Amino acid sequence: MTVPMIVPLSAVCLLAAPAAASPAAPPRDPVGGPQLASRGIVLNRAPGVPALPKLKFSSYLVADADTGEVLAAKDPHGQYLPASTLKTLTSATLVTKLDPNRLVRPSQKACDVEGTKVGLTPSMQYKVSDLFHALMMMSANDAAVTLAEANGGMRKTIADMNAEAKYLHADDTLAASPNGLDVDYGLNIRTQHTSAYDLVLFLREAMKSPQFRTYVQATQFQFPAPPTKKERKNHKKVGGYPIYTHNKLLPGQKYGYKGMLGGKNGYTVHAQQTYVAEARRDGHTIIVSVMHGESSPFQAGAKLLDWGFAARGKVQPVGTLAAPGNAQAKKHADGESGGVLPGTSLDSSGGSSALVWEIGGGTAGALLAIGVLFAVYRRRRRHPLPSPAGNVGPGGGVGPSGNVRSVQNPGPAGNTRNTENYAGSYNDGPYDSYDDGSYNDGSYNDGAR
Repeated sequence: MTVPMIVPLSAVCLLAAPAAASPAAPPRDPVGGPQLASRGIVLNRAPGVPALPKLKFSSYLVADADTGEVLAAKDPHGQYLPASTLKTLTSATLVTKLDPNRLVRPSQKACDVEGTKVGLTPSMQYKVSDLFHALMMMSANDAAVTLAEANGGMRKTIADMNAEAKYLHADDTLAASPNGLDVDYGLNIRTQHTSAYDLVLFLREAMKSPQFRTYVQATQFQFPAPPTKKERKNHKKVGGYPIYTHNKLLPGQKYGYKGMLGGKNGYTVHAQQTYVAEARRDGHTIIVSVMHGESSPFQAGAKLLDWGFAARGKVQPVGTLAAPGNAQAKKHADGESGGVLPGTSLDSSGGSSALVWEIGGGTAGALLAIGVLFAVYRRRRRHPLPSPAGNVGPGGGVGPSGNVRSVQNPGPAGNTRNTENYAGSYNDGPYDSYDDGSYNDGSYNDGAR
């Protein structure tokens, strides 16, 4: 009788301990060099170089993409929620794996995802290239989920993304969604995070693909759709409508930046503004990222790009961008093995999986946990307990039994809504839809990215 009493208690200790944990501080000798361990501004001052712009962002990085030199940074390895800048990792992972001409039919769950979306329907098949245009131009969450489905499902795609991050030496990153949404997937800073340093690695890798460059440089694209009644009368089998980029630094956009090559912005209530972008002038390429800010990410990005072009070749670098890993790591990144799944993830069918456990301590902890659960299972089979009504998962979510919860979440403008029937369906955000007309530098709202 003593053992069954002790085992559940030890299980509670193991499972509960990480709940209060937060992402680790940057190591003393992080990827890229020791200076990048700083949580503040990192800069080797030089005469004739302008001062760094004063930005209301918690973290940023400026690098010379040609040499890999990090020119300046602020808390470069600090871990923050990524918002939709995580879609650069999604693209870096999938853009060379999926045939751009392959036709994909989205599931109903993918089409029903909330937040910013392009408006997919299960009645149509879409080219992978169409889905990437929607993903990188307008940050479509339904396109992100559909691309994950095309790659073998959510669980496999998230594992591939984390393996790709390892291959790129993006050690500050833990992905748990293909679109960067957080709270409404039951994710927080502990279960999904990245850094300004890692965002630069993702974009630099993705930009190696000519297909990816096509997606991020497009400002307008005709997206396919079922034909209207009028179009059917004219015997047109496929209709469509234009979609537009959300990257306001591309040519012809509100803050058009000379030499802009591409980038990705993002926003959620908890992540705040995030952005990563690359530009080329006079034969030189600068890449920047900003995280966790309240003001315009585009203007912040432009200021850092300006500074980078002025400072390159003059300041002593504070670190370097890590080169991608070895062939074996790339093998893992292609999904053959070695994928890393976070404690909170999404299953291959698109449903939300509860956070069952998070145990440190390596192999010993894992073996102990297996033994604990086996003992509990044996005991419950001998002495079954009545199932409680209304089980909930972590953070008030749905437990493994699939019960329903009601949630109130604030939107970017303080709006709230009740989210019901959460079990078994995507419900990824109480975010207001994108409205470029209401843009202003102090209250930029980029929708559910």
